[in-house]
Amino acid sequence: MKILVAVKRVVDYAVKVRVRPDRTGVETASVKMSMNPFCEIAVEEALRLREAGAAAEVVAATVGPAQSADTLRTALAMGADRAVHVLHDPDPQRPLLPLAVAKILRAVALQEKAGLVILGKQAIDDDCNQTGQMLAGLLNWPQGTFASKVILDKEKATVEREVDGGIETICLDLPAVITTDLRLNQPRYATLPNIMKAKSKVIKKVTPEDLNVDIRSDMEVLEVTEPPKRKAGVILSSVDELLDKLKNEARVL
Repeated sequence: MKILVAVKRVVDYAVKVRVRPDRTGVETASVKMSMNPFCEIAVEEALRLREAGAAAEVVAATVGPAQSADTLRTALAMGADRAVHVLHDPDPQRPLLPLAVAKILRAVALQEKAGLVILGKQAIDDDCNQTGQMLAGLLNWPQGTFASKVILDKEKATVEREVDGGIETICLDLPAVITTDLRLNQPRYATLPNIMKAKSKVIKKVTPEDLNVDIRSDMEVLEVTEPPKRKAGVILSSVDELLDKLKNEARVL
């Protein structure tokens, strides 16, 4: 079986995000970029399933500009066998929406004849948490979202997912779509030898047009602004003063 893993290039989680002076979007020039943390978990899980003998090949895929090849190289250095890069230059005013990404991944999944697609549950830049669900809908495949444990057994996948009431266990017929939660695994670090090997692994480059996918956006970003700065706190001298402020200023009592 072949596993397709979707990865995304985002601003590194440790970087303080800044809005561009013209307010057209988030500043990405001269900013450290890295693989979305949830995508790292997805890659790790696919590699573990291959190492357990449940899959024969792991293919990483991404949608983005030429620089996104670095993210694919990271996935290849972790252990993915090869990669597919769908080239797309982003437009801050017309961002690539989750539905468009899902359409592209659907085309790639069908072209690669994948038996399982694994994605991070969400990206830390837009926090949409929609692509996996939309992809499952477009493919008409069963889905297991927010997975905290995945077991493959021949033609079925057992997925444990965290819900408000505890742990929910579901059984999916393959092919299927799975999105990964934070506690599914701890991604491995790419070793120097594997980083060197990744440079010779194949990255297939295609465009949305090659896949016959229309990615035109019907949403326009008018302005991006930073959230208001948090007011300084105050030190209160008594419980009575606290209650007074909660009642008369915050009006929560």
